Amino acid sequence: MKPKSIRRDLLKWQIGALLVIALLVSLITFVLTWNAFNHLRDDGLAQIAYSIVRHGLVSSDNEDDDDAADKGQFVSQIWDSDGELQYSSVDDSGPPRQQPGHHTVDWHGDRWHTYTLEDGGLTIQVGNPSTYHYADFRHIAPWLLMPLTLMVAVLGGLIWFAVGHALNPLQRVREEILRQELPKLHALAINDLPEEVVPLGEALNDLLQRLESAFASERNFIADAAHELRTPLTAVRLQAQLAQRADATDQRSAALTQLLAGVDRASHLVEQLLQMARLEPDAAQFSFATLRLDRLAKDVIGEFAPGADAKEIDLGMAKSRAVEVYGHAESLRVLLSNLVDNALRYTPGGGRVDVEIDTAAGQAVVSVCDNGPGIPAELRARVFDRFFRCAQSSPPGSGLGLAIVKQVARLHSGEVTLDTSADGGLVVRFVMPAVAAD
Repeated sequence: MKPKSIRRDLLKWQIGALLVIALLVSLITFVLTWNAFNHLRDDGLAQIAYSIVRHGLVSSDNEDDDDAADKGQFVSQIWDSDGELQYSSVDDSGPPRQQPGHHTVDWHGDRWHTYTLEDGGLTIQVGNPSTYHYADFRHIAPWLLMPLTLMVAVLGGLIWFAVGHALNPLQRVREEILRQELPKLHALAINDLPEEVVPLGEALNDLLQRLESAFASERNFIADAAHELRTPLTAVRLQAQLAQRADATDQRSAALTQLLAGVDRASHLVEQLLQMARLEPDAAQFSFATLRLDRLAKDVIGEFAPGADAKEIDLGMAKSRAVEVYGHAESLRVLLSNLVDNALRYTPGGGRVDVEIDTAAGQAVVSVCDNGPGIPAELRARVFDRFFRCAQSSPPGSGLGLAIVKQVARLHSGEVTLDTSADGGLVVRFVMPAVAAD
């Protein structure tokens, strides 16, 4: 399928409009000229008739060559008061006698235009056949069309040039875009663009800026991921070497224990990286459905209960209201898992982690409260950045948990806030639209 072209469309419409106007002008010119030509003919017939009245007829013996050449174009006839034909410029009688004035009659297979005049008992009639009349008009018709043809040719060329000149800014924008090189993108120069093209240039600049930000974020993410993976992998290699060199069983066992812990940390980081990749808007099509948020929270608490018991942390539902939301079950499970996992990581042994499911003003509210060290107020805005960890954080982590939580919240048109709990720990609240009850 041939692609659409602005140039072709503009030329088609403008030259088409020019041709339509030219045809209309031609038609009007033809009609006006034809009417004027007919009026001149009628006036000429009348003038010849009056000339005959004033000067009489010249004898045919005195006809010169020009008169002989004109014979047949005009026919003059004279009748007396008795209606007898006294004179005719043709060999036979000529067109039938008419009443005074202009008339159109058929004679000898041709249409004649006549003018009849009565004066001094005589009737003078002058006629002109349409054949000669049309022939004379055909001689002047091409001269009528010549200026119009020249106008169409000149205006068509000017339209072609004007359309090309008007589209030059788009060509410049195209060339400047083609000169862009990844990953370094620069804004287009829009100061000299026409005002109709400026919105396009601004939209392209906004897109280029967002692409540049995306490329920069991707580069930073890859660098941070490589750095974060290098640390546990280095520890794994070191513990493997220690286990290989250990002679005593207890030393080998301790090295293997550390080795398994390093593998767990690397696996956790890889899993969180995969979670972030799955949550990218263009990575998958999310299937949303109505689900019970309280039931999903209870399932997540059940999964983390053994780990909480091992650390002697009291993990449970402090409040559970039946709340329905419209969302993606797997990503919401990831959000709840990261919130509970973070709380368990930073809560000391013998502490407490409470999960609450509630509603407020038509919103579903999930609260995860712990009595750990909390997060300083000045750092709470930064903890949602990828790979960011507080300096005073002692438990090992990837710094991706809250970044994943924020990404899931954005996916569900929700919001995540941090606050200080009554015990000085941290309260994380996730709010999203709830399904209205019947």
